[in-house]
Amino acid sequence: MKIDILTIFPEMFKGPFDESLLKRAQDKGLVKIKIHNLRHWAKDKHKTVDDKPFGGGPGMVIKVEVIDQALNDLKKKNSKTILLTPQGKAFNQKKAKSLSKLEHIILICGHYEGVDERIRQNLVDEEISIGDYVLTGGEIPAMVVVDTVVRLIPGVVGKKESLKEESFSKGLLEYPQYTRPAEYKGWKVPEVLVSGNHEEIKKWREKQSKEKTKKQRPDLIKK
Repeated sequence: MKIDILTIFPEMFKGPFDESLLKRAQDKGLVKIKIHNLRHWAKDKHKTVDDKPFGGGPGMVIKVEVIDQALNDLKKKNSKTILLTPQGKAFNQKKAKSLSKLEHIILICGHYEGVDERIRQNLVDEEISIGDYVLTGGEIPAMVVVDTVVRLIPGVVGKKESLKEESFSKGLLEYPQYTRPAEYKGWKVPEVLVSGNHEEIKKWREKQSKEKTKKQRPDLIKK
C-alpha cells in the first residue's frame, strides 16, 4: 500500500510514523508513507495555501486550486482520496478494514476554518471524521487513520489471531487480559485462566466480552 498525506504541517508526522509497528511495516516494504507539504503546490512567492472566506467571517479557508494541483500530481487510477474533517462519516474498524485492502490512499488534512467547498464537491472520494469534536487540524486524524489501517495489512501484525480478538473486531469490546504473577497484593487472576481448560477459557472470554460491552458501551450492543 502507498499512503500520501497532504498537510501544511509536515513536521508533525515525524514521531508517530518512525516508531513501533508503523516503522516496521515501512521497513518491510508493506506500506510506503509519504508526507507532502501542501505549500509545494502554491504558486505565489509567499507559498499561500489559504485565503479569507467569501461573505466574510473569521479564519481562513484552504484554497481549491492548491489541492487540485496536488491531486493532479499524486492521483492514479486506483487512488482513494479522503478528506479528514469533522463533517465526515464516523471512522470505525469496519471502515479501517475496507481501507486496508486498497493500493493507494491520499489523505488531505483540513485546517483553519476548513476547505473550499468545491474540494468536497469535486476532488475527494469521501470524508472521514474520527469523532464529534474539533481539533486544530486534520493531522492527528490522519495519524489515527494510518495507524488503524496499516496494522490490518497482512504481515504487519505478527499473529493474525490477535487482530480477531481485539476490541471492535467482532463489534464487542475485548475480554479482560492478565499475565504473571497469578497473584499480586492479594489480587488474583480468575481461576479459569490458569485451569488449562481451553474450552472453558473460551466461554469465559466470550461472556466477559459481552458483559464489558454491555456495561461500558451499550450503544454497541444496540447496534
